[in-house]
Amino acid sequence: MTTTPARTWRERLLSRLPDLGLLAALAVLLGLCAQGGLAWPLLGVGWVPAVLLLQRHAGWRATGLAAWAVAVVYTAAAFSWFGVAIGQYTQIGAGWGLALLLLLAPVFQPQILAYALVRQAVQRHHGAGVAALAAAGAWVACEWAWPKMLGDSLGHGLYPSLWLRQAADLGGVAGLSLLALGLNEALAAAWQRRRAGARAWGFPLAVAGAIPLLLAIYGAATLAGRPAEADQPQLRIGLVQANITDLEARRRAQGAYAVVREVLDTHYAMSHDAVERQRADAVLWSETVYPTTFAQPKSEAGAELDREIVSIVNAAGVPFVFGTYDRDREGEYNAAAFVEPGRGLLGFYRKTRPFPLTEYVPPWLDGPTLRGLLPWLGTWQPGNGPRPLPLRLRDGREVPVQALICRDDVDPSLAIAAARLGVQALLTMSNDSWFSRVPQGAELHQAVAAFRSIETRLPQFRVTTNGFSGLIDATGTVRAGTGMNERALVVGSLPVPQPVPTLMVRWGDWVGPTALAGLLLLAAGPLLRRLVRPVTPATAGAMTAAGVKVAVLPTWAWGLTLALRTLARVAVLVLAAAWLTDEAFRANSWGQLRAFVAAVVLPEAVALCLLAAFGARLRWGSREGAAAEPRLQLSRGTHQLERPLSDLAGMTRWRWPLPLSGQTLHWRAGPAWHLAGQGAAAALDAEPALNLAPAQAPFEAARAAWPPGGLASPALRFALLPLGLAIPAFLLHQHIAYGAWLGEFHSYGLRAYTLAFALWWAAWIWGVTAFAATLRVGIEGAAWLTAHLRPAWAQPARLALERLGLLALFGGLPVWLGLRLAGL
Repeated sequence: MTTTPARTWRERLLSRLPDLGLLAALAVLLGLCAQGGLAWPLLGVGWVPAVLLLQRHAGWRATGLAAWAVAVVYTAAAFSWFGVAIGQYTQIGAGWGLALLLLLAPVFQPQILAYALVRQAVQRHHGAGVAALAAAGAWVACEWAWPKMLGDSLGHGLYPSLWLRQAADLGGVAGLSLLALGLNEALAAAWQRRRAGARAWGFPLAVAGAIPLLLAIYGAATLAGRPAEADQPQLRIGLVQANITDLEARRRAQGAYAVVREVLDTHYAMSHDAVERQRADAVLWSETVYPTTFAQPKSEAGAELDREIVSIVNAAGVPFVFGTYDRDREGEYNAAAFVEPGRGLLGFYRKTRPFPLTEYVPPWLDGPTLRGLLPWLGTWQPGNGPRPLPLRLRDGREVPVQALICRDDVDPSLAIAAARLGVQALLTMSNDSWFSRVPQGAELHQAVAAFRSIETRLPQFRVTTNGFSGLIDATGTVRAGTGMNERALVVGSLPVPQPVPTLMVRWGDWVGPTALAGLLLLAAGPLLRRLVRPVTPATAGAMTAAGVKVAVLPTWAWGLTLALRTLARVAVLVLAAAWLTDEAFRANSWGQLRAFVAAVVLPEAVALCLLAAFGARLRWGSREGAAAEPRLQLSRGTHQLERPLSDLAGMTRWRWPLPLSGQTLHWRAGPAWHLAGQGAAAALDAEPALNLAPAQAPFEAARAAWPPGGLASPALRFALLPLGLAIPAFLLHQHIAYGAWLGEFHSYGLRAYTLAFALWWAAWIWGVTAFAATLRVGIEGAAWLTAHLRPAWAQPARLALERLGLLALFGGLPVWLGLRLAGL
């Protein structure tokens, strides 16, 4: 028996040199990318060392350790400034703050662990391409499900590129991150295949080149299609950056009232300049610039300051929006106050995304012990979402706007929800003073905020305490702005037209949840293969005994059925497209139902009646108790038609199986049988006794092998599934509208309650039908393409597509509804 001698430390070190080299390359590339500016193209190769490193390790333990090392290097290279800021804020020192950040790197950047582990899991069962896609999907899914403190993502690295960043209105920053990861994966694949010949590395290299090219083309086309600003209404706002920071130290040195006095006097003077000399339509101050509750004074001195602010606004004659506090019985809120001349306080917007720990502590974590250990913990409460408020201008216009405070602009969903409510501009305010010594944090925050304007195509007026403030247009460009740690007044105009909803506004932050759904589909594939199986000789035996439903259509009935079904299917696709693109149609639920019934339900119902009227059952086999040869029997009611199987010369599937599938049986003598229905061809093909020649068309053969029953049953898809979705949605509607699940029943009776539920059920039938029709187009298109490019893959591809479609229908819709009901 021989044993392997233990390796020396020198041998172990030499074996780790490639890993250390890749980590060093990763640190250099990501560190340069984090600097922004002209270094942004390095994002296209910056993640390649991480991909190559992870591909060197196969086991779970090795992959986990490699991912941990990558997370630490990623954090150190791109976010070391954040560790310094943590140390300064908590007063533990920059070194300890950085050490704490690196220790918690897997928590700070959890998407890296998800990326690596999903890649390892998928690569065990699928190819490298699927593993790369799954890993990139895991990255964006994790960032969506586990919102990060700074909201950072790889896609933010593309902000310096005017053209490439425009695609954020389609998929947000998550979409850009997904494409950036795909680009790096493709380059890594090309590098690994560099010695295998041009055919091996050519395809991934072409993919890597296509990604930035397509982004650039889209960006250039988007910018070229922007309307002329001269024809659009303008909003001119003055942004006051007073550069008064470290208020706590000032309070200790000067006293609280003296500090507030200095802050307000500075803002009064700068606001006077903005209004009187530069003709601003409104004035915007930064977050918590008035560091006490407004309109709910805690003292007489506070009440006097409130009255003073109102008098300043009245004298200016324009609305002011400024950061302050609001309170109710639940506690205090970080808020933005809207004050109008002559009317006073219009309302508050309460900050929805307070900073963890420093501003808000969850009740389950809060307590005297924790606050004793961490005296700097915050006490604010979170707000409850967007609240558009109007800016009433001197010229009589009202411009609806949405205020976003600090971390609110990190969450795309808030700006998207505000855009759906009809706002025409975003007012973002922040106190970035804790980035005073690390301007990289303030730069990142500005870039993150700018993407909210790209995603929604809303202009943005952004003000901070000490930098960076600026005017951000709908393309994400900072038209005018300030530097860091300087007192400055920015006054400028941005166009505020009625915005056209972008894909992000229509669909929301969809890339992350879609990626998560894709991963669930991938994981559920083995289970679905067990639930849904194709027609085989074993299943054909059962179909032989029971028979197969068909329809024997005369020529006129065949033509009419084909026309009606074509009309129904084209109509549902047209209605689905109208729902996606026409906001007026989307808001008209009753009009949708009427169009759906008239153009889809009625034609399909008439077609089904024709198929039922000419319906029959096809059986084959020997007569009971007889030794005669097997026969093929076509029966309808009391009428039967039989032919010996030996007379069957062949079978031809109809060339175009959509929207009416069927087959023609050819006899050696006598007329052919034209049978509408999908199941007969698959069952006859799988019957050994018939010994039919294989079908010549892979697309039709693969489609016929898919069983029409089971989960694909129309009753299950278009009746029971909508019913299951309608019940929770209807009950929630009852609770919101009437205060109880049976509210409408108690108010208006059983008839009204039943009718209301029937309308909800019908609406869900229409929605599920539209979704299923859209899926069907994708499935048939992909199956047709596969059958013509790779005929041998036609049947497995068809089965995979059909299973994925069913999983999207029965899994995706309930998950989507659950997320909507949960407010996500």
